[in-house]
Amino acid sequence: MNLRNFRNEARDDYLEAILLITQEKGHCRSIHIAETLDVTKPSVSVAVGKLIEAGLITMNDDKTIRFTEHGRALAELTLAKHQFLKDLLRNAGVDDETAEKEACAMEHAISEDSFRKLEKTYSVT
Repeated sequence: MNLRNFRNEARDDYLEAILLITQEKGHCRSIHIAETLDVTKPSVSVAVGKLIEAGLITMNDDKTIRFTEHGRALAELTLAKHQFLKDLLRNAGVDDETAEKEACAMEHAISEDSFRKLEKTYSVT
């Protein structure tokens, strides 16, 4: 699939949202994503199609969205980056709102290798 028009940031945000929704509700449908990300249903439809085409998710006949193995791994990595970076910023004295916003931006920019090294070096609780 050509993901040129589907930025990694958007892909990661959708995967992270699907993961969080699934953890909270036990399942995920497009409407849940639209509500969580505050985007239109047509936007979700396009994004879900691209995620399916990329082999990151599947959609059952009942419209329930499920991860492929690779999709789940990518979603979990994105969420781990986000949570770690947010905690790191908060521990450094950054207010919650700023930490949330900046962690979201940083999670897309940092490589897995750099993230793992930071994670190993800095214990965040």
